[in-house]
Amino acid sequence: MNYLVKVAEQLKNLELSTHCQLTTISQTVAEYLKQGQIIHLFGCGHSSLIAQEPYYRAGGLVPVRPILIESLMLHQGALQSSVNEKTVDYVHDSLANEDIREGDILIVISTSGRNPAPIDVAMFGQERGAYVIGLMSREYTQSQPARHPSGKRLEEVVNVVIDTQVPVGDAVLEKEGIAQAFAPASSVIGTVLIQDLFAKTIVSLKELGVDPPIFQSGNIDGSEQHNKTLVEKYKDRIQF
Repeated sequence: MNYLVKVAEQLKNLELSTHCQLTTISQTVAEYLKQGQIIHLFGCGHSSLIAQEPYYRAGGLVPVRPILIESLMLHQGALQSSVNEKTVDYVHDSLANEDIREGDILIVISTSGRNPAPIDVAMFGQERGAYVIGLMSREYTQSQPARHPSGKRLEEVVNVVIDTQVPVGDAVLEKEGIAQAFAPASSVIGTVLIQDLFAKTIVSLKELGVDPPIFQSGNIDGSEQHNKTLVEKYKDRIQF
């Protein structure tokens, strides 16, 4: 099967299975944003790319902030990043400097939901009083045990799980003569689900009587002042 067809099929299934859930979550997120809180996103490795994608985005929500721990990203070395993600308490010192407050929203992205770093971030968010969302694949739940010393997986330490329905191993295509499955889908699916959640949040904000804070493209004449005003509003909490 063609990759585009396979992903489109999965997205259609997700539209049917997650629409009501994401609408409900968006209403909760909108209530917190109305009170002046912000959204944090965290992921390791390729999940860090998903966390960065909606940040400072034309057409996207303004109060969005990725948590960037560089040694858990890819540009300082993918192999070491993978080791770091699996290391207990690796994020402890970095989190001490993170301004996550009561009522903030924290989205933790981890396809497997089993490694210590994202679990520790989710637990830290809970301790700070944030509303913690786990973006992960529940297919991993029964097949892969936690690597966290508590024995807990990501789904056990968040307020709500958004299930990407990505298969164990991430790859979605198979071909006779090729020994293993190939073509990963977690980045595409994860990005779409977050953008869908944020789009629904924008609608929910409007329904609450709030003018949604949305960036305009810097490539459209007249957008500079609009964006400057929004940056000014959130500059104490987000570094743009």
